[in-house]
Amino acid sequence: MSDSAAVATHCPYCALQCGMELSAAPDSGPDSGEVLVAPRAHGDNAAALCQKGWTAAELLTSPQRLRTPMVRASRDEALVPASWEGAFGTVAAAITRVQAEHGPGGVAVLGGGGLTNEKAYMLGKFARTVLRTPNIDYNGRFCMSSAAAAANRAFGLDRGLPFPLGDIAAADVVLLVGGNSAETMPPFLRVLTAPRPDTGGLIVVDPRRTPTAERARLHLQPTPGTDLALALGMLHVALVEGYADTEYVAARTNGLADVRPIVMSYWPERVERITGVPVAQQREAVRLLATAGRAMVLTGRGAEQHAKGTDTVTAFVNLALALGLPGTPGSGYGCLTGQGNGQGGREHGQKADQLPGYRRIDDPAARAHVAAVWGVDPAVLPGPGPSAYELLDSLGRPGGPRVLLVFGTNPVVSAPAAARMEERLADLDLLVVADLVRSETADLADVVLPSAQWAEEDGTMTNLEGRVIRRRRLRPPPGQVRTDLEIMAGLAAALGRGPVVETEPARVFAELGRAGAGGPADYAGISYERIDAEGGVFWPCPTPAHPGTPRMFLDRFATPDGRARFVPVEHRPAVEDVDAAYPVYLTTGRVLAQYQSGAQTRRVSALVQAAPGPFVEVHPVLAERHGIAEGDDVRVVSRRGVAVAPARLTDTIRVDTVFMPFHWPGAGRANVLTNPALDPTSRMPEFKVCAVRLEPVCSAVGSALHERPEAAR
Repeated sequence: MSDSAAVATHCPYCALQCGMELSAAPDSGPDSGEVLVAPRAHGDNAAALCQKGWTAAELLTSPQRLRTPMVRASRDEALVPASWEGAFGTVAAAITRVQAEHGPGGVAVLGGGGLTNEKAYMLGKFARTVLRTPNIDYNGRFCMSSAAAAANRAFGLDRGLPFPLGDIAAADVVLLVGGNSAETMPPFLRVLTAPRPDTGGLIVVDPRRTPTAERARLHLQPTPGTDLALALGMLHVALVEGYADTEYVAARTNGLADVRPIVMSYWPERVERITGVPVAQQREAVRLLATAGRAMVLTGRGAEQHAKGTDTVTAFVNLALALGLPGTPGSGYGCLTGQGNGQGGREHGQKADQLPGYRRIDDPAARAHVAAVWGVDPAVLPGPGPSAYELLDSLGRPGGPRVLLVFGTNPVVSAPAAARMEERLADLDLLVVADLVRSETADLADVVLPSAQWAEEDGTMTNLEGRVIRRRRLRPPPGQVRTDLEIMAGLAAALGRGPVVETEPARVFAELGRAGAGGPADYAGISYERIDAEGGVFWPCPTPAHPGTPRMFLDRFATPDGRARFVPVEHRPAVEDVDAAYPVYLTTGRVLAQYQSGAQTRRVSALVQAAPGPFVEVHPVLAERHGIAEGDDVRVVSRRGVAVAPARLTDTIRVDTVFMPFHWPGAGRANVLTNPALDPTSRMPEFKVCAVRLEPVCSAVGSALHERPEAAR
């Protein structure tokens, strides 16, 4: 297919990966000019796009795109255009010097959940064979890591949805915990709100009455940070009131006896006091799930982005197991993956503790297998490194990395305690960012490398169902722009490490299959040709003759004995609860017209018009207590920082809670407030709840905007 012909590909944003067709507009040149977008049906997803998908092609010709490498001679000087040879030489010289002084770990790599499978795989290989550093992780640590950890310990394997989307649409009852699909992946709302019997429907757990919750049959509105107690209480109801599927539990699970004593102390009245969810609603939710012919329990970031996120998801998995849902045709538990390749991005080796195929990097057999594919001695492969936040927080400190390479993420906006992240980046000897625009992180970089967009490269993605799909190139990148694979290859060559990095995506995918063969996420039987012929292939798929696995766990779970595991968990309060100084809960999330840190969507005119800037969602009663009117600028103060944004009064949020979207930099940057306390298992930061106080700007002490709360007192 020529670069100028229409191509069938997928939206570059969320993990739904809606099908789209791209073509050059009439009278446009093959390598530039307007690109037309049309929706196309794919798999169980109808031909539909949200506003982000419809406008995605605007960035291809945006004047804000990077088109040449940029380098600054010193921190006091501006970024200026440079040649690729000069940029690579600057990076290679710094890496060589730092590793000579500080060892291989003096260099770190941060990847992204939007990278293709090929790039995620090659980034892990590049870090471990070219740089030989243990210091690599990715921004998916901030998204699906808690659900992945919970699924691994319950089922022995993590695939976000272990069943196709069509199974959700066909379910009689769906419990959605901490997800707002109406704004985060709008076409998926058709699946959630598919016609259901009078005895069924959608149940939503969320502190806000979101557009998704508005469509629910039942909305449970807990205090932020108490989802774990709610799940324990629902399991209590299921066990005490006879809803448990005892035959399923006996035949397919282990461990309920260890969970039962804990759950018995979470009777409905106690849970109401902890969560604010009425007893009647708790019982009704369990009754609906337990009496449905087919039922689903789904979790999103609202349940997972906590310092107890793994245990919270585990508690809902325990509930699903007690009701006999996982591994039952038409029913189950699943996690709604967020980022475009959030599933594939966590399978192929860019995580700190991982090798390709979802193998553990500390497993000698895994190391031997992957080292053989890579042609290296297993002894040269580094061990596990720190998680994303721990890695970022160590930058520039004694013993920490001195050079950071960033591919496809914007931690200055997206990381918790974001002002601290700026300090850490400033302490580096060299910051290198590969991106398509000058993100807020790229603005701080010493070297910025322009990378190709989704319509300018081939590759594969793995959507939220575990379906491996094709991303196809419409036309080559403009100017001097290179793909991330070409950038890694250029850096490897500049470091004198030889042809370690393959730049042809199809060959990288074939190598990925060999490296992951026999692992939990086995792609060995998948090829570009097969994806094209079948419209996508579900992993695991170990051989070309294997049909793929749309539905997992039907016969056995991926544990040594084939049984799912109940795991005992106990509720604990949020790491930072409200008090006299900080009496209000803050929770964060997304809005319909923006995506992630907004680096892309804030540069699309229609999306900026639809969602131009940050805001603080406040209940009218809380606003009255603070003398806040609609549109007033409000200073939101936490123990880590200060954000200022206009108030948006609404009765869809709890009186004790405010909400801020996290897409914007500047004064309204929500993540200067959030708590970096980490989940002990997944290392997920506690994004979804922290304690704040509200100050109307007109009456707060001082008028300057500060990045530290003590400065605002």
